[in-house]
Amino acid sequence: MRVAVFGLGYVGSVTAAALARDGHAVVGVDVSAPKIEAIRAGRTPVLEPGLEEIIESAVREGRLRATSDVSEGMAGAELSLICVGTPSRADGSLDLTHVREVAAQIGAHLDAAAADHLVVVRSTVLPGSARRTVLPELERASGRSAGDGFDVCNNPEFLREGSSLRDYQNPNRILVGERVPGAGARVVELYRNIEAPVFVTPLEVAEAIKYADNAFHALKITFANEIARICEALDVDGTQVMEIAAADRKLNASAAYLRPGFAFGGSCLPKDLRALNSAARQSGLHTPLLESILPSNELRIRQALEAVLATGQRRAALLGLAFKGGTDDLRESPFVELAERMIGKGFELSIYDPAVSLGRLHGSNRAYLEMRLPHIDRLLCERLEDAVDEAELIVIGHPDPRFDREAEWRALGKSVLRLA
Repeated sequence: MRVAVFGLGYVGSVTAAALARDGHAVVGVDVSAPKIEAIRAGRTPVLEPGLEEIIESAVREGRLRATSDVSEGMAGAELSLICVGTPSRADGSLDLTHVREVAAQIGAHLDAAAADHLVVVRSTVLPGSARRTVLPELERASGRSAGDGFDVCNNPEFLREGSSLRDYQNPNRILVGERVPGAGARVVELYRNIEAPVFVTPLEVAEAIKYADNAFHALKITFANEIARICEALDVDGTQVMEIAAADRKLNASAAYLRPGFAFGGSCLPKDLRALNSAARQSGLHTPLLESILPSNELRIRQALEAVLATGQRRAALLGLAFKGGTDDLRESPFVELAERMIGKGFELSIYDPAVSLGRLHGSNRAYLEMRLPHIDRLLCERLEDAVDEAELIVIGHPDPRFDREAEWRALGKSVLRLA
């Protein structure tokens, strides 16, 4: 395909060179004369192992050019890729000035492009940016509406400096966000020579993924550093601890615990976090990340209560009481906490959990429940139907197939709130 790449910084240079290497006809567009001259001379404008050889070959074979002339870049282009920077403002907000400028330039020169031109945002932008910022600029400058000769997609990059060419050729996924179904097909086609899982999503999902990824990477680095500091204070080799922790591919370095849902609980996580934070304090350490986990978990319970209150219903059924489905462990269960708070707010509450039976509860498990919910014998139902029969509101706590009856319950006039 004929592709115009706007912005010849790190992402733009690597993307333009790799696309040209793969056989596409690429024109790089930038306002920087040194960058343009570097590419015209077959040199890389950024430091990246192996990039100069690819640029030199692509320029020599006529598949890669560079210009400051937008009309030249857009001439006959089937796709234009926005790869300009999105720096932070002083207040931390995202500065989309360069993205706006390029979108306006592309819009003003759409008549020079190929029919059904596709504008692809590759810059890192917050969810909603393509629809609320890029699209209006394109429409204003072109005098057209989306779908009238052009459309917009998002195609985040996952390139690490120093290994970007390997990352480009061997990505863990190819992600395309589209405004309307089918619009992203040509973006997927750009990468047909690359073997990787392909995800096609709405615009905003694709935009959010890059931020989720980077926040998670920052979280992992900070977590490892805080654990290592505590270990050092306790005369333990923190590097060895994290190496062994990372070797757990079943839970630690995996998709486990990365599905959004309700707050965590149980007999291990809250207790061990408190102990770890206590050990850090006793060693004179401040570990902001670890210290923030339990307050954040508490916030999730408060948010659930607010959502329950917002329904305006007062006769409620809570489906799920143990800290997670498939167990009868009630210790520090967030659902027990939620039930206690609902009762305190005046709710008439019934509870059903297929794994929880008063006759089978013993020891500290039963003691914890009776301390938090002293009238549990009147609240706990043996049958699902008994719990929901008189309820106006059904709060689904556990992801249990037996609770997948939302349509049926709504048809009976009941409100349904799913937490998991």
